[in-house]
Amino acid sequence: MNNRLKHRGPDDDGYYFHGPKGDVGLAARRLSIIDLKTGHQPLPSYSKNNWITYNGEVYNFQGLREELLAKGYRFRTQSDTEVIVNLYEEYGPAFAGKLRGMFALGIYDIKNHRLVLARDHIGKKPLYYYLAPGTGNLVFASEIKAILEYPGVKREIDPNALDYFLSLEYIPAPYSIFNGIKKLPAGHILTYEDGKLHIEKYWDVADAVDSAAALSARAAAAGKKPDFGALKEQFHGLLKESVKMRLVSDVPLGAFLSGGIDSSAIVSTMASLSPGKTKTFSIGFEEKSYSELGYSQRVAEMFNTDHYTRTLSPGIAELVYYLADFWDEPMADFSNFPTYLVSKTAREKVTVVLSGDGGDEIFGGYEHYIAQKIARTVDFSLFRPLHKIMAKTTHLFPPSGLKKGFVNRIKRFSEGLDNSYTNRHFRWMIYLSNLRKQHLYSPDFLQQDFLLPLPLREPFAAHFENSSRCEGINRDLYLDLKTYMVDDILVKVDRMSMAASLEARAPLLDYKIVEFAFSLPSHFKVRGPVTKWFFKKAMEGILPGEIIYRRKEGFSIPIKNWLRTELKDLMMEYLSEKRVKESGFFNYTYIKRMKEEHLSGKRDHAHRLWALINFNLWRERFFCKASSGLSVI
Repeated sequence: MNNRLKHRGPDDDGYYFHGPKGDVGLAARRLSIIDLKTGHQPLPSYSKNNWITYNGEVYNFQGLREELLAKGYRFRTQSDTEVIVNLYEEYGPAFAGKLRGMFALGIYDIKNHRLVLARDHIGKKPLYYYLAPGTGNLVFASEIKAILEYPGVKREIDPNALDYFLSLEYIPAPYSIFNGIKKLPAGHILTYEDGKLHIEKYWDVADAVDSAAALSARAAAAGKKPDFGALKEQFHGLLKESVKMRLVSDVPLGAFLSGGIDSSAIVSTMASLSPGKTKTFSIGFEEKSYSELGYSQRVAEMFNTDHYTRTLSPGIAELVYYLADFWDEPMADFSNFPTYLVSKTAREKVTVVLSGDGGDEIFGGYEHYIAQKIARTVDFSLFRPLHKIMAKTTHLFPPSGLKKGFVNRIKRFSEGLDNSYTNRHFRWMIYLSNLRKQHLYSPDFLQQDFLLPLPLREPFAAHFENSSRCEGINRDLYLDLKTYMVDDILVKVDRMSMAASLEARAPLLDYKIVEFAFSLPSHFKVRGPVTKWFFKKAMEGILPGEIIYRRKEGFSIPIKNWLRTELKDLMMEYLSEKRVKESGFFNYTYIKRMKEEHLSGKRDHAHRLWALINFNLWRERFFCKASSGLSVI
């Protein structure tokens, strides 16, 4: 019986492995077909004992290729794909730790009758899998849509995943919105052989933290303090190396430029490495408190880039419907709209862009890191009783229409402070409290475990345990890297850039830079009111102070204002009594109250309302439309 990877048929857009141990199924539209660089067919190793299907880019493949050539391997192509499959042949499952890049891949090991799945260190590329009950078939893909094409996969919503989505606006790995379909976590390898599935971690930044802590302890014992100059030089070397690796491309290449320190640092490094002009792309808004075009223009002029901009206006209702088709799971991050439009703008000129993603999560750029630092002090001070008063009184203030304002900041801080330390970190970023869940969820949907603090629920319990290996702000950074970064930010960038047929690369998320950032002591991240202290100091003399030290705004849109105007009809349609009651998950009376309070300006329920709207948009596409070729329930 032939052991090769075979196509399932002209109407399937998928493949399956067929061997003497049975079928190991594979449905993989993007994973197998679009991103494979070798004629849309799985590629064999030198011995033809291993076959690979692969999505992504490995930037250090040339060096790995030379290493394998020295060991006697020969290559039929110049692709990184062939290097990866031969690297597995040489090193087995340890191969993944040698790769620098973004990847989701499957390798069938014929000799050992083994299927191996691997996802990159940080989780830039998605990888889903499904073990079909009673068949022993393992189905995997980089899109849930492909897995749903496999016979027998049931479209059942996982209530835990839905609760996570409404709480966080994203669904953390290993959950997906569908029962039975799982995400392979970042930095993990899955092996499937003899009917047994095994998942193990091959990389975790906490391991690098342990090594750095040991070095720091030895240095402290010898009376040595961290050498800022040496660390700065090391960082610039890593940044230059990471950007240079990602500039290798046989298609036009540019960069996103928001005018913040992260994207500006990438553009400045590109300008120093590229002989010609760098093409840069920015998105702005008509609401002045949301637009950063002035800052991006300043950086573009400084580094003499070819700069292109686009302004996002409130008339985006049609865009909401259009982008809903690209989500396999509900996603409520507002910034998907500007991310798509800046990707679309870039795609008119280039095929690949570099982005500044990751700077906030590894160097400490969010305001809640300052809040967390203050909260630790308050916990051990005489001011502790005052936070109870703050939490009870701040809700009396009407919400501000500005993107950020004093009232909005005080509200978030007081609400977060009213939690225990272990739960507080996520409270800064949770949009649906336990109290609101009791009002919003229907009796059938409301289950006791939904009300447990996140640190007691998986996967957060494991992340909290691992974060204890870090100290201070580095604990909070670890939690965000493992959750918000991989399951919100990177999902959004991957889906929206791919929707525009654009490839986005993130130099700051090279795992060697991530390890370096986590090796820095906490006081190098947040110092007084200054976030990203080390990063900012390191960029002095390269970027102007007005870019380095300006207040972070974030890549968001004025959704709270638009839900009262341009998107009001959309909200009323998708949160109508009929649609809400159809799902059976929610209490319409409470949703009606939230709509009324938001429209009147009495309360800001934008996050909660937008999440509910997006859930119903998603549900309509996956459960209610016969025309899509999907099941009708």
